[in-house]
Amino acid sequence: MTAPRSSKPIPTAERLIFALDVQSTEEAKALVEQLGDAVRFYKIGLELFMAGGYFELLDWLAAKGKKIFVDLKFFDVPETVKRAVAALKGRPVEFCTVHGNQGIMEAAVAADSGVKILAVTVLTSLDRGDLADLGFACDTAELVLSRAKRALEAGCAGVISSGLEAARLREHLGEKLLIISPGIRPVDNTTSDDQKRIVTPRAAFEAGADYIVVGRPIRNAADPRAAALAIQAEIASVFA
Repeated sequence: MTAPRSSKPIPTAERLIFALDVQSTEEAKALVEQLGDAVRFYKIGLELFMAGGYFELLDWLAAKGKKIFVDLKFFDVPETVKRAVAALKGRPVEFCTVHGNQGIMEAAVAADSGVKILAVTVLTSLDRGDLADLGFACDTAELVLSRAKRALEAGCAGVISSGLEAARLREHLGEKLLIISPGIRPVDNTTSDDQKRIVTPRAAFEAGADYIVVGRPIRNAADPRAAALAIQAEIASVFA
């Protein structure tokens, strides 16, 4: 059975989050300028964090009217995570990610930073064999659902989950959590990379995702703006 599509009041053009995974703030700004109004929401991760000028880039994006997702996957002792998340208070940030146990998620929420906390369930770069290597003997879908339930109990606003598990989350949790799905690849995608559990933009939204995160299919396209606009058109057709 097809899961209900997201009914949350999210502007359609903001349901696409572009993963701004480049090596410098200069490269990031040039790409943002190239994409223009084709992308309104940006995910900024570890690569740019280590490049320097991270928070200045956040302010620059905000000044351009962009929404921002800080994807640093905070994982440390709970008090350290709480203080790290609290440091985002007053920053122009919509989401940030945590990747850990119940105590870590609860600490991130308790920071009361004004930023929506997203819990990572299972990275889309991991398949069943990878999880077995990590010591998880359960089914991937069951692990994702278990972690999502714990995120809800901890007070998180949403979860990071493959579109492959989005329908199951909606079935069990309804609209209680935001579902942000990475590992998105268009039908005509020819990208070869480390993502293993992938779906198309349409499939992710029809499974119940609220947002999708797309990186390489846009960044590595011959015309990144055209690639982003094509995905935006597909999203618009889903929510028409």
